[in-house]
Order: sequence, then C-alpha cells, then structure tokens
Amino acid sequence: MRTEDQVRDEAKIILGFDDGEENVQQGTGQITTFNQLGFTGNTNKPDGWYLPSDKGEVAIILETKAEKEDLTKSKWVKELEKNIEFVRAKYSKVVGILYNGVDIRVFKNDEEITGVASTLQHKHYYKCLYTQQQIDKQKIFRITKQINDSLHTQFGIKNLYKRMIFTACALVAKRYGALLQKGMDFSTLKQSILSTLNQTIQADLQQNLKLQLLTKAYNAIEMNNDSNQSAIDDFIQRIGEISECVNSDYWNGEDVMGIFFNEFNRYKKKSESGQVFTPDHITSFMFRLIDVNKDDRVLDAACGSGAFLVKAMCNMIHEVGGVSTQEAKNIKGNHLFGIEFDKEIFALACANMLIHKDGKTNLEQLDSRTEEAKEWIASKGITKVLMNPPFERKYGCLTIVKNVLDSVPQGTKCAFILPDKKLEKDMKDKRYGNKLLKDHTLNLIVKLPENLFFGQGVTTSVFVFEAKRSQNGRDIIGYYIEEDGLETVKNQGRQDIRNKWPEKEDYWICAIHNGVDDLYNTRQIIHPNEHLSYQKPEKPFEIFEEDFIKTMMDYELFKRGIDVKEFEEKLMQKVLYGSHISQNNNDTIITLKGVDI
Repeated sequence: MRTEDQVRDEAKIILGFDDGEENVQQGTGQITTFNQLGFTGNTNKPDGWYLPSDKGEVAIILETKAEKEDLTKSKWVKELEKNIEFVRAKYSKVVGILYNGVDIRVFKNDEEITGVASTLQHKHYYKCLYTQQQIDKQKIFRITKQINDSLHTQFGIKNLYKRMIFTACALVAKRYGALLQKGMDFSTLKQSILSTLNQTIQADLQQNLKLQLLTKAYNAIEMNNDSNQSAIDDFIQRIGEISECVNSDYWNGEDVMGIFFNEFNRYKKKSESGQVFTPDHITSFMFRLIDVNKDDRVLDAACGSGAFLVKAMCNMIHEVGGVSTQEAKNIKGNHLFGIEFDKEIFALACANMLIHKDGKTNLEQLDSRTEEAKEWIASKGITKVLMNPPFERKYGCLTIVKNVLDSVPQGTKCAFILPDKKLEKDMKDKRYGNKLLKDHTLNLIVKLPENLFFGQGVTTSVFVFEAKRSQNGRDIIGYYIEEDGLETVKNQGRQDIRNKWPEKEDYWICAIHNGVDDLYNTRQIIHPNEHLSYQKPEKPFEIFEEDFIKTMMDYELFKRGIDVKEFEEKLMQKVLYGSHISQNNNDTIITLKGVDI
C-alpha cells in the first residue's frame, strides 16, 4: 500500500499543481505553513493548495492520507474542515479534497457534495463545481424558435434540414473558437464557419472520411437573401447564447440539443426517409430500462440526429462525475456508435456530436440493411442497443432490427421503438420476421403513451430483445405507460411543463425491474404464439336508452324511405325558426305547432 508521501506526490501530478500557472500559489508538501501562504499567524501545514491571486476565484485545499487509512473517520474530515475554514477567511469559494489514493471526498466550503467523480481529477474539474449555472430551458426554446423563423423568413432557407445544418454548423464553429461577431457580412460569416469546420474535422478524416459530408452539406446551402445585416447580427448573437448553454456543465442531453432539433422539426411530421425523431424523455427512459452504464458501448444503427447517443453520452458522463473528468473524454471517443443512411441527417448527427466534443469518428453513413453495416457493427464490441428505426416496411424496419440483433454479441440487450403491431404484422411475411424469434428473445414490451408521436398516426411500444438466444416459447412481459404527464405547448410541441415525468420515469423503471406494477396494474404475460404486442383490455360493451331509440328511429326512417340527413335538417329548421319560445318561472318552453319540446 502507498504511503501518504506517495499519495501526495501522485495527487500533485493529477491535480496539475505543478504546471507553473501564473498569478497562483500552488503546490504540495508538509513544510509550508498557511502563514507562509499569506494567512498571518497560522502555522498549520496543508498537504496541497491552489490559491489564485484573485480572491474571487476558486481556491482548492488538499488533505492526503496513506492508502490504508479509512476516509470515513471523522478526525480526517475535521482536519480538512479546519483548513477550509482558514482559507475561507480570504476566499468565498473553496473546494476541499480528502484523498488516500483510492477513495475521495469533496467539499464545497463546509458542505460535502455527492455525485462527483469517484477518482481524483485535474484542478479544472473542481473549479467548475463553482462555475456551473442552471440552464433556462424556456430561454432556449425562445431563442431556437427565433433562429428557425429568421432563417426561414429573413434568409429564405425553405428547406427544413438546410436550416438545421446551417445552425448546427454555426454552433460547431462557435464551440471550436470561430470568430463570429456582429457587423461581419454574410460572406465572411459563412467562410468563418466553413474554415473552422474544416480545421475541426481535419484530424479525424483519416479515421472517417465521411465526415466530409458535413462540410459538403453546409457548402450546398444557399440563401435567397444574404444582405440583411440586422438579421445576420441577430443570428450571430443567438448562436452565441445557445453555445453558452451547450458548453454549460448543466447540459444533460436534452436541455439544448433536444430543444434545438425538436423546434426545427416542429412543422415536419416525417422525413422522406421515414425518420420519426424520438422525444427526449423516452431516450432517458430507455437508457435506464436496459441498464446502460458508463462502461457500455452503445449502438444506434438508425441514429437520426443522434438523440440516443447524446443522451447516453450525457448520462454516462454524469456517472463518472461530469464533463471535466478524464473518463468523459474516453466515453465520447470510444463508447458511442451510430449509423445513419440519409446524408443530410448524417451531417446533422456529426454536427451534434462535434458540438459536444468528440464521438463523431464513430458515426458511419451506411445502410443498416446491408452486410457492410453488419460487419461494421460486429467489429465494435457493442454491449447495449438503443434505437428508433424507420417504421415503414419499405425502409426495411425489421430487416434493420434483425441485422442489428444478428451482429451484436450474444446476450446483448437491445431496445427498439416500433409500432405496436409491427412484429405481429410483418412476422407473418417470411421475408421480414420469420427468423427473428427463432434466433433472438423478446423479453419485454412497454407500450408507450398513444399521443407520444402526436400527429404521426402511429402508436408505439419499446421492444426489448436479448440477442442470439432463441425465444423457445418463453413468455413476454408487458406494461403500459398510458400517460407521461407531458402537455402540448403552442409552437413548442409536447413538454413536461409541470415536471411530472421524472417521478413517473422512476416509478416505471422500478416497477419493470421489480416485475410489479401496483399503481396502474398494467403488467401482463404475453404468450409469443398468440401475440407479439401489448394487449389493451377491451372496454365492456355498454348500451344506453338513447342508443336504442336512435337505432329504432333510424330503422323506421329507413323502412319509410326517408332520407335521414334531409329529415334532420328540416326538423332543425322547424325547431329553430318555426317554434314559440316562452318562460314559465325558471323553465324555458319551446312549442312547435302546439307540441311542447
């Protein structure tokens, strides 16, 4: 086991306390007192310190112990807290770190914080604990709508995807330091974005030449009006505001990019390639449904703009402690894999991943129905699959599903969003689904809210398979999430404005994992030889007196050869215009030819 001196030396390197930063006192050792560091009269000796000249900046105090020491002991915490208190005499923002080479505890001023990285990180990570700012979602909705409307009406970009690509490329350029400032004309703006795009992807072209599709798609965009300087300035300002949110440590996969893509798809029900974009709360639900974690290698073989991959990236990075950790870089570069056939959508997916730094080299522009795609998938060591493939048969929906299941390792959990009756309908056709359950197991069906894809004319379920293990007649478990709590907001789609979904998501994940649905009682056992969909209980047949009278009247009119529609119109005219209306106490009396109605 390492000694305290060895742990301290290691911590110095990891934290970057030896990098010679200007206007900062930083270092490690047990010979320097707080008095020598500027805290007059204090002879305590910290194990490590980071003390900027600017007292408004974040200060860091390190307390190390030998590897054998138990950090849960209160005496070690009290020792660190005492040193934090000394530093707070001059700094309002102090991070305290207790570290034994294996375990770590982190404090902001006098409060221990959870959810941080479980391994020691560079000092930048701990400084960011104080610089995070919450994202204003409604502000993002508003700005994104303004960008979309401006590109459509003031710049004259009529094509939906071209507006999306232009905006996404501007965000990528801003992310990587492009000079975008008010006053520049359109030609300069476009060239600045293009130049930064080329520099950004240059290093990755050897690994993935298809990244060039992004710049090609961008270059192909033409404006009907590029001389409106006010519109150009507004666009630049709004891109800057969106970019600040994308770069925030509070970004969680849907706050910015989910809103961005939802807004630009607001007027488009489906793409010509059959894409239906996945609502953000469902990507979160499916991530948890199949227990994706930081060590998984996640595939979406019909990735669209990258919603599942971005959500997976976000959640996995959160698990390791945040975007500033070393582990985050590894996740972005080596744990996310996507395939998209449509070139324009592929360009958007590349831009989406670029905005979030890396991951783009593991995207491929391929047809997921082909042997080439199968070979690519098989080479990646995939451990989890999250997908919303194009629903229509003409786009090869079940062919894509089968190709994926055939290509991933045995036992891989694969979750697909499909129309409720898709398997039952298409598996009757030997060309599409004859071998699906012979080679793979369908374990779970979760029927989603029927208004989830509002306006699409389709109801859907999540189908969870286990790859390369035959069904062999095993039963399927089904659940039905009838309501998700989202409401339709004018011009902004369905949103969780009352924050109901997080609680519902927690309930359903717990219920499904534990096999018990006490609250809604929707759990059912589905026999695969009978059904391959969730079976909604049939409503009991009810008949009322009004139904009987209407049917009887319709029959009598039919026997007498009377046109029902014409009769109803004449009767209504008589009631409205040929009747006498009078009041009797509080009653209204309508009299038609001497008959009270």
